[in-house]
Amino acid sequence: MCGRRVYAAASVAAAFVIVASSVSAEPVGADSARFIFFSGVDLWREGSFAHGGLLWSPGGLAQEGFTLKALISGGSYRYFSGGLGTTVNGTETTAQFLPGWRFKHGTMDLQVFAGLDVEEHRLSPDDPSSGLRGHDVGVRGAFDFWYEPAPGMMVAADGSLSSIIGTYSARGALGWRAFGLAYVGPEAQTYACDGYREIRLGMHITGLKTGQFEWSIAAGWARDSDARTGAYGRVSVMMRR
Repeated sequence: MCGRRVYAAASVAAAFVIVASSVSAEPVGADSARFIFFSGVDLWREGSFAHGGLLWSPGGLAQEGFTLKALISGGSYRYFSGGLGTTVNGTETTAQFLPGWRFKHGTMDLQVFAGLDVEEHRLSPDDPSSGLRGHDVGVRGAFDFWYEPAPGMMVAADGSLSSIIGTYSARGALGWRAFGLAYVGPEAQTYACDGYREIRLGMHITGLKTGQFEWSIAAGWARDSDARTGAYGRVSVMMRR
C-alpha cells in the first residue's frame, strides 16, 4: 500500500511537468508568465513524499495581485506509538486549494495564502491515539517569501499552518550565487503535527536552470521527536508559463 501511494503521488507530480511542457513550445519571459508548475520529492529514512501543483497569477508573476496555489501530495511514513508500544506505518494523501495575494517591492516577493486543506491518513496497525486517522477537512494558511538584499544573494522562507490538529511547517534559507549558475547556501526546516516534531539542517542549491526547467536540490541531516536521526534529500523542479 505505501509503495502504491508514493508511486501514485510521484506520477501525478511528474504529470504536472508534462502538462506544463505541452502548453507551449516557446519559452516565456518572467514578465509575461502567469503560471508556475512545480513538482518534487522528499526522502528520508522514516518517510518518502511527492507533490505536484501550480501557482496562477492572472496579472502576471511580475506584478502584485491575486495568486492561486493548488497542491496535491502523498507519501508514506512511520512513527513509534506510545499507546500501542510499536511502530506504526502510515500513508497520506493531501490536497490544498489556497487563494492568496502576491506583494512585490523591488527584489522582494511575498505570497500569502489561506484556503481549503483536505487530508486522508491510513495507519497500520490502526492507532486510536493518533489525531491523523481517516479523512480530515480544515483550513490552511501559508506564505512564500523571496528577497535579494544584495546582488548575488538571496533570502527565502516559507511556512504553513493547518487547523487539522495544528499541523505546521517552516523553512528558512540563505544563498549566494555560485559560478553564475545557482544559489548555494544553508537551510533550516521544522515540521510538527499531533505531538510529532522534526528538525532539519542542510545545504541547498536553488535556481539551477536547464532549458525551460528550474531545479532546487537540498540535502542534510534530520532529527525527530522519536530521537531518530538520518540524512534527508529533496529535489524539486518548476516551470514558468
